[in-house]
Amino acid sequence: MDLREKALTAIELLKEAYPLPSCALESGSAYEFLIAVRLSAQCTDKRVNLVTPALFARFPTLEAFAGAEPEDVEPYIHSCGLAPSKARDIVGACRMLLTQYGGTVPDTVEELLKLPGVGRKTANLVCGDIYGKPAVVTDTHLIRIANRLGLVHTVDPYKVEKALRELLPPEESNDFCHRCVLHGRAVCAARSPRCGACALRDCCDWRAQ
Repeated sequence: MDLREKALTAIELLKEAYPLPSCALESGSAYEFLIAVRLSAQCTDKRVNLVTPALFARFPTLEAFAGAEPEDVEPYIHSCGLAPSKARDIVGACRMLLTQYGGTVPDTVEELLKLPGVGRKTANLVCGDIYGKPAVVTDTHLIRIANRLGLVHTVDPYKVEKALRELLPPEESNDFCHRCVLHGRAVCAARSPRCGACALRDCCDWRAQ
């Protein structure tokens, strides 16, 4: 099968295996989601979800975050790692949302990338999960699985994103990325993949090696 056919096959197989995909991060608004995604860098979603209730209670509005100093935020996010840089980005982004975007989180990758601490992965996740736009979130699980399937032959996140945008139907791309995260965690691990239990085993190039 060609790459387009393989992508469509993978979509359907992952749908059967993971019928209800979603982002594990918990939030109550677009800016809270943006903050949670920033905290998730080099940290588990589970840890972020443990941290954010107290963080959002201490800073209950966008204005509260914008009026804080990074040093005020750091104690609440220390266990997520990289607290100084994450706190600086969170406060800086919230200030920018108020001064340049009227308090609204942008809905395009291009504008989101202007915010401190926001890369393409975060920008795509916000566009997809908050605004329902077609997005390709190139996290480590998606990159690994796309390479093992033979859909791409690069670990460069932007090149993977660009290639998958060509292969995935726009209406399927968001859920496909979430399903790859679930599959990567449950089955297609980096070091010890459970190929015998893999829903994608019949269309996987890596398994045939």
